[in-house]
Amino acid sequence: MSKLVLTNVSRRFGDQAAVDNLNLTIEQGELVSLLGPSGCGKTTTLRMIAGFMNPSEGTIEVAGRVVSSPASSLPPERRNMSMIFQSYALWPNMTVAENDGFGLKIRKIHGAEVRRRVDEILEVVKLGALRDRYPAELSGGQQQRVSLARSIVVKPSVLLLDEPLSNLDANLREEMRFEIRRLHDEFNITMIYVTHDQAEAMVTSDRIAVMNAGRIEQIDRP
Repeated sequence: MSKLVLTNVSRRFGDQAAVDNLNLTIEQGELVSLLGPSGCGKTTTLRMIAGFMNPSEGTIEVAGRVVSSPASSLPPERRNMSMIFQSYALWPNMTVAENDGFGLKIRKIHGAEVRRRVDEILEVVKLGALRDRYPAELSGGQQQRVSLARSIVVKPSVLLLDEPLSNLDANLREEMRFEIRRLHDEFNITMIYVTHDQAEAMVTSDRIAVMNAGRIEQIDRP
């Protein structure tokens, strides 16, 4: 069974179709990039998958279950997905460890298990020595690693990434491309990666969906 299926999905704002009759199937453990210029509909597609907005037409299924349709939508917090935004969205008053453990505590996991899982993921993203620092004491690349760790530690069924490297300089972007791919391969997470950077999509993706004017014009391996 496919992990994520979008069937005839459209999203309109007034007379304007931001996403127009889009069909996409993503398999378990696959990393698919939505690639295209600003305004092509890729972020709107991601937001519908996350549950932040309903499609005007069509359905979105996760593991065979309809989670979005024009009539109803499963709330984002019940979809078992994580999303990484362009901004790192870290809480400045929390340490690295507290940021990464927050999602676990929300899920009613406490004590030693939170500590164990946070320590484990911080070692994976090579931030174990920085667990007690605050976001302001970290570089941009380190902050993005914290954000990645926070998203992965809750073991999401799907990880959504909305241009996560756009705030980094060129050298850090190149480094983090490979880091995202490494984490994908290590955890076998189904990922949807929104970007306008062709090189980024080529390096990270199993498949690339090229979008324009709300439609997928081509989808294939890099």
